Amino acid sequence: MIRAFQKAVSVARVLAGRQDAGRNLTVFPDDVFLVSYPRSGNNWTRFLIGNLIHPEDPVTFANLERRVPEIYFAPDRRLRALPRPRIFKSHEVFQPHYPHVLYIVRDPRDVAVSNYHHNLKAGNIPPDCKLENFVPMFLAAKFDHKCGTWADHVASWLATRENRHGFALLRYEDLTQDPVAALSRIAAFLETSGFAVIDRRESDLQRAVDLSSADRMRALEKTQGPAWTRSHTSREKRPYLGVRQAIAGGWRSALPTQSVQQIEAQFGQLMKKLGYALVSQPTTAVSPECSNLT
Repeated sequence: MIRAFQKAVSVARVLAGRQDAGRNLTVFPDDVFLVSYPRSGNNWTRFLIGNLIHPEDPVTFANLERRVPEIYFAPDRRLRALPRPRIFKSHEVFQPHYPHVLYIVRDPRDVAVSNYHHNLKAGNIPPDCKLENFVPMFLAAKFDHKCGTWADHVASWLATRENRHGFALLRYEDLTQDPVAALSRIAAFLETSGFAVIDRRESDLQRAVDLSSADRMRALEKTQGPAWTRSHTSREKRPYLGVRQAIAGGWRSALPTQSVQQIEAQFGQLMKKLGYALVSQPTTAVSPECSNLT
């Protein structure tokens, strides 16, 4: 009965043109996609780009979905009406019809920690679930099954697009180390993708970085976050923003040794390719132990 009702609602939304775009998004040749595995810095990159392109009107959570929208929370008809060229946030695995892709990659050890806190605060795991018990679930992509594992996602793009026109790889760690330099490279990529020349004076780049700081984003989340999540048309569970510290390498003090070993055992080869040094000897993964999962 419930499934039949949900299916009827879904069909009605499609017929009414209110179905969230997602993979059915109409893609134009000058579209740019910010693609990443979840919890890899995509929202921060959206803020940086939005504040650089629109210096006269800083990005907030109130206008973010008009500036650099996600593909998951608005119908295709609304996204088609946005001025071009458009920039979208996406968590999709390789999509051959994406013409220009800025792929954001982050050390999976930090991704695991960020995912843990995200799912904990979103209520997806019980409050007493320990990080070391969550890591096996992260490795199995329990909460990101549509994306696959971190390695599945990253490899799907690198194997098909690396070193090809219209694709750029951005390491989260490089962005945190020198955001001004990284943002300058992002601006250059946008220009080659069809955007008008973007002012890249250091003062303008620094202003965009300052307007996109973790402190400012957290402050905006407190005042605008609830309204932002309510504004989405998706009937799935509302997204939890969870702006945290925006630092690299926090896993060193957060992850137990066993968890580091498990992540490196599964993802080590790809991690080394991307410049992430391994610090442990490989071991086998263990089963998750958290109970009462939602």
